[in-house]
Amino acid sequence: MQKAEKMQELRVFAAQIRLETLKTIGSLGFGHVGGSMSVADALAVLYGGVMNIDPKNPRWEDRDWCVMSKGHAGPAMYATLGLKGFYPVEEAYTLNKPHTNFPSHTDRQKTPGVDLTTGSLGQGMSTAVGAALGNKMDGRDSHVFVFVGDGECDEGQVWEAAQFAAHYKLDHLICFVDYNKRQLDGACEDVMSHGKGIGAKFDAFGWNVIDLPDGNDVEAIYDAVQLAYDVKGKPTCIVLNTVKGKGATFAEPSGAHSSQPTPEQWDEAIKASEAAYAAVKAQ
Repeated sequence: MQKAEKMQELRVFAAQIRLETLKTIGSLGFGHVGGSMSVADALAVLYGGVMNIDPKNPRWEDRDWCVMSKGHAGPAMYATLGLKGFYPVEEAYTLNKPHTNFPSHTDRQKTPGVDLTTGSLGQGMSTAVGAALGNKMDGRDSHVFVFVGDGECDEGQVWEAAQFAAHYKLDHLICFVDYNKRQLDGACEDVMSHGKGIGAKFDAFGWNVIDLPDGNDVEAIYDAVQLAYDVKGKPTCIVLNTVKGKGATFAEPSGAHSSQPTPEQWDEAIKASEAAYAAVKAQ
C-alpha cells in the first residue's frame, strides 16, 4: 500500500473514531467529550497503522501496549477497540451504566483490549513505564504507548516515571502528551503553567522529544512514531498540539473538558460527525 493511500485510510479511521466516540458518550448523555475527541487521530494511527495487536487474543504476550493514562478519554479508546474488532462497537453504548464493561475510565478487568487500568491521574504513566521495563526484562521488543494529558502533567508522579524511564533507557516506550492546553478548571497556563513547555521538561528528564504543531494530523503523527522507532537508548515523548473537543459541535468552540449538552445538541453533533465521516471517505 502506498503511503498516500495509507494516510487516507487513517484519516477515515480517525473520523470514524470521532463519530463512535460521540455515540458512546451520547448514549449516557454527558461525559468527557473534550479530551476524548482530541486523541482520536493518534489512536487511529496506533491501532490503524503501527501497533502489533490481535483482537482475537487481547492478552497476546508479544503485542504492543497502549495505556490511556488520562483515563477519562476511555470513550475514545472504547470506540477504537470496538472498530478494530475486540467487541461489537455498539456494546460501548452502555458507557458507565449498571453492569457495563465500559466504565467512564478504562479498566483492564472489564474491557477487552484495555492493557492497564487508569483513572487516577499520573498512575497510568507509572504503570506504562513498568510494562515497558517488564517487556525489556523479558527480552521482548514490543512497544508501549502511553497517553497523558497536559493537565495530568501537573502530577509529580508523571515526572517520577519520566525520570525512571530515562534512567533505564526504555527506548520502546513512547509517550503522547495530549497538549490541548485546557484542563478541568480552565486553561493550563492559568491553572498550572509548564514554564518553558512540556516538551522542554521531558527533554530535561532525558527523553527524546518530538513536538508536532498539529497533533491532529495523522501523517505527522505516523511520521513521528517512525522517527521514535529509530531512537535507541532513551524513551520518546511526542507532544501533540491538539484541539480539545475537535469535531464535536458543542465542545470544540469552547474547548470544554466535560459536557452535558441537550438532546438536540447531541443530535446536531452526531449528524455533523456523520457528515464529516462521509466527506473524508469520499476524498
